[in-house]
Amino acid sequence: MGQSRARGLELIKQLNAQESIHLSANSKEIHENLSTHHLWGEARGKMFGVLTCLTDENVPVTLYAFSGQYNGQWEVEGWVPPLFDVGVFHALTDHQEKEIKNFGKEIAASQPHSPAWLALRKKRRTLSQTLMKDIHKLYRLTNFRGETRRLEDVILHGRKIPTGTGDCCAPKLLNHAAKNNLHPTGLSEFFYGKQTKSGSHQHGQFYSSCQEKCAPILGFMLCGLARR
Repeated sequence: MGQSRARGLELIKQLNAQESIHLSANSKEIHENLSTHHLWGEARGKMFGVLTCLTDENVPVTLYAFSGQYNGQWEVEGWVPPLFDVGVFHALTDHQEKEIKNFGKEIAASQPHSPAWLALRKKRRTLSQTLMKDIHKLYRLTNFRGETRRLEDVILHGRKIPTGTGDCCAPKLLNHAAKNNLHPTGLSEFFYGKQTKSGSHQHGQFYSSCQEKCAPILGFMLCGLARR
């Protein structure tokens, strides 16, 4: 972990200096959609992760991840991708998310607690729940045995899948390492930006992987690592 923490501290310095998550060493341009400024606003901060690895030839490799989306983007050059095909994700969600937003507008325009208001809320909730289940079906997790499973097949005993499962830094980093035949040597995750409303995560502090969303899937994702 020492090496990955050191890489994490270097990443914090880089984010501070350039005020952007743009990782190219050959450009000083700050892309507005990659700016770190919004992490200090109402959206608050975000978790970032660093995974140090070795190739089969013992060449060091460092992987970087941010949790969830970054300013509406799932994929940013230099950062590992999510656990699903982004094109398929947008094909599934774009239309339905517009419908959900339209329901929100109709609800806002309706008399609170009226029959129409209650019916609209029920329709929006049903559509949101169905969409979330369909989104979860897109996630594919690969471990170090080379096994790939759907997210819903990794969560044991039919437990409900918490929103955001698979979007944290650790799963994204480990999945990318496993798919690219890299051997992890250390993982560190830190929070960058305005602290969470609860105060549980503060700027520049390192944290362990979360229990709610990561613990149920990391066991599968780490399978085969010790034998490599």
